[in-house]
Amino acid sequence: MFSYFFVLAAVFSRILPHPWWNFTAVGASLLVFGARRSPKLFFIPVLALAGTDYYLTRFAYNFPFHLQEYLVTWAWYLGACWMGYAILHKGISAGRVVGAALGASTSFFLVSNFSVWMGSVLYPHTVGGLAACYVAGLPFYRNDVLSTTLLTSAVFGVPVLARRMAEDWQRRTLGGGANPA
Repeated sequence: MFSYFFVLAAVFSRILPHPWWNFTAVGASLLVFGARRSPKLFFIPVLALAGTDYYLTRFAYNFPFHLQEYLVTWAWYLGACWMGYAILHKGISAGRVVGAALGASTSFFLVSNFSVWMGSVLYPHTVGGLAACYVAGLPFYRNDVLSTTLLTSAVFGVPVLARRMAEDWQRRTLGGGANPA
């Protein structure tokens, strides 16, 4: 159930005003959803975030909405769910969590900036133009790496930390780990 609420938090983290570019729960929520849910349900976060894209484009930014401009992003949403499933579904470790978070952030940075470069006239279609596009995206990438890594680590790490603290408290309280029978 938590994974559904986390996707909802990701939607709100994009809609509500916030001072940091791309510091949202999107990447982390997709990884968590993928790790905890069946692939048959991956359409749920994709549709929720696609709806958010539509809302932001039309009503928050007052731009016309063109479906073809979002297909790569929506495919990435699905891919991030699959990444969570492939990396985190069968086992959680610090390395897997950090690797998935870095993989999700980096793949979004590479795919989305390449898509902007290919599909717009903002940057010349040269190697220099591609490099300029990636350089312009670096502040967004930094914040995406931070938010995705921190939130994914918290979701998977806090329960482990809480369990270890409870076990330690029980050992100290019960005197050396004896089980009350």
